[in-house]
Amino acid sequence: MSKFLWSYLLISPAVLGATLVVSSSAMAADAQQAADALNPAVAKAETAETSEAKLNALAAISETTAASEPVEEISQGAGSETHAAIADSATAATESAIVGANIAPPDANPQAASQPTSESLAAARPTVAQPVENSAPAAQLETPAPAATALPEQIGAVQLETPAPAVAESAEQSLPKPAESVAQTAAPQQQNPATTLEQLNQYSTEGAAGSETEGQVTSVSQLSDVRPTDWAFQALQSLVERYGCIAGYPDGTFRGNRAMTRYEFAAGLNACLDKVSELIRGGTGNFATRDDLAALQRLQEEFAAELATLRGRVDALEARTSELEANQFSTTTKLTGEAIFALSDDFGGNVGLFGRDQKRVGSDNNEAVFQQRVRLNLNTSFTGRDLLLTRLQVGNGRNFNLGATSEGTQTWNVVGRTDNVVSLDTLLYKFPVGQRLNVTLAANAVIWDDILPTVNPYFEDFDGGNGALSTFGQRNPIYRLGGGSGIGFDYAFGGRGLLGGVFGPTSLSFGYLASNAASPAKGAGLTNGDYAAMGQLTFTPGRNLQVAFNYNHGYFSRGNFGFDNGLSNGPGSLGGFTGTGVANSLNGLSEGFDGFRARKVVSDSYGAEASLRLNRRFILGGWAGLTNARILGIGDARIWNYAVTLALPDLGKEGNLLGFVVGREPYLDKLEAPRSLRSFRNDNSYHVEGFYKFQLSDNISVTPGVIWVTNPNQDDRNDDIIIGTLRTTFTF
Repeated sequence: MSKFLWSYLLISPAVLGATLVVSSSAMAADAQQAADALNPAVAKAETAETSEAKLNALAAISETTAASEPVEEISQGAGSETHAAIADSATAATESAIVGANIAPPDANPQAASQPTSESLAAARPTVAQPVENSAPAAQLETPAPAATALPEQIGAVQLETPAPAVAESAEQSLPKPAESVAQTAAPQQQNPATTLEQLNQYSTEGAAGSETEGQVTSVSQLSDVRPTDWAFQALQSLVERYGCIAGYPDGTFRGNRAMTRYEFAAGLNACLDKVSELIRGGTGNFATRDDLAALQRLQEEFAAELATLRGRVDALEARTSELEANQFSTTTKLTGEAIFALSDDFGGNVGLFGRDQKRVGSDNNEAVFQQRVRLNLNTSFTGRDLLLTRLQVGNGRNFNLGATSEGTQTWNVVGRTDNVVSLDTLLYKFPVGQRLNVTLAANAVIWDDILPTVNPYFEDFDGGNGALSTFGQRNPIYRLGGGSGIGFDYAFGGRGLLGGVFGPTSLSFGYLASNAASPAKGAGLTNGDYAAMGQLTFTPGRNLQVAFNYNHGYFSRGNFGFDNGLSNGPGSLGGFTGTGVANSLNGLSEGFDGFRARKVVSDSYGAEASLRLNRRFILGGWAGLTNARILGIGDARIWNYAVTLALPDLGKEGNLLGFVVGREPYLDKLEAPRSLRSFRNDNSYHVEGFYKFQLSDNISVTPGVIWVTNPNQDDRNDDIIIGTLRTTFTF
């Protein structure tokens, strides 16, 4: 219907109402005929409901006419423009009400049918009332009708401030839009009348819902029907929380699946553009000004020389870095090393009586010696958490001529060959399984301190040059029963690196090592030769205390028993890196002697270790060990060892260490054997050791110390052993 016809209909509100009734009746009749063609029964019911809606609409027209008369009188005094604006607004609202009555049945959405569009029209009310200050009756023009048109949806999101004629014109244009939307869905000749009616009802219901006023939200979580799985969730979240230009409905919903009109799109876009403009205006204070740029240029000119020097240094560093990367040894391997220079002398007397047959072994002819040992460690890591350790070792450190006993042995005397021949020492691979379990694959010359914690901080240095001087002072001797190749596990209950300090976490450790795993000969190999299996529970209740309990079970072929790291030197060769000769040879029964063949040995050893840090510069520790050895075919033997240690780290200077060790190295306490084989002496032979490591630099330390052994080889007929040492250790 053209604007020309509407301008003539404005002559009388009564003529306007009658015209609208005729127009709406014709539209409803067309829709009703389409519905009757599909379902006559439903059509009759809807016709009755439509008639009732028409009566309500006529009542609304009467109220509108009554309300418009005083407006017309006031408007005549104010001017013709105000009269036209109010009349157009009333016409649009009335026609919207009638169309809503014809399209949306009351039972389709009862709540929407009974709700007036006062909120929507109220949004435009200030603009209509501006031309006439005293037009209160006109400003209160609120026609109660079902909110079924698209106009309330447009005004609900943003309050449009437009003149009343524009509002009326938009209402005119919005009337045919539902029909246009339906027409775009399918061609007129292919459109199903039932589908058309259903879509009309659907859009009418959406329009009724759109009459609610939307409210601004500050978080997307306030919209109950929006889920993180929605395809546009991130975009909506940004618009709501970052820009604040998207509104929701009062019931806390967004209704993202509802169709949007062009008015709503324009209003939302305008709100977002306003917000962006506001952000730009607010951020201009942080922009650099022309004066700032000028000051920066002056600073660059003033410090041009310094900048050039700095640039040259950076270029030089980059060149050196490139050269190092091109010539580096390996990207995964780091070389570390240790070199020990030791000046030692034995100030004792005559030592060498062997306990079983009173045969003298060795002499007291010991001169001052200068010995050395070098270890090169290739530490390779492929993941950053694993370690492939390859150790090469060379040295010439020999024991003093002390007869059959191994007491007083020093750490650099632990070397495979003493003629300065480079040999492969330790070869192992450690890797984590999860966060708490470490696995050790032992390939060569691995001993128990590579797998288990020895609970002896500051003294334990893996027979290196930064701990105790003697092998006995480094750890409980039962850690030296067995060694070689195998596997080990260390499981930390509390996670690693949590306690800090000198102690590790509470852990359970165990492993298996075979001395001749590489040999395919009979009585050798991984499982049929000499072996030792050991388990340990280490308990760390806090940062200052650690306790451990362990068990070691071993099998040793003829001549191979001893506290010698699984050296397996065979019969006729007294071995061991600590302890008396009587203990290491089980009174000669495991080694053999004239008229007696060496025997095999099965051992079970039990140990307990503890370390207490009274303060950061006073650590008290100690251990005890018991070894029950069965000499196959002969009888049983019992071996004890124990010690107390005291460490005073950082004494005088950071890195320094004062240490004391007092105890008894492994000694034979009991032997159950035939009378002719069980004769031995058991005099108290104590080990007393004191040393002071002075840290000259990060890489060099000098350690003077003394080792005193009373009644060597547990025989008081031997003179005491007194060894004085000056050890210099280089680490790199």
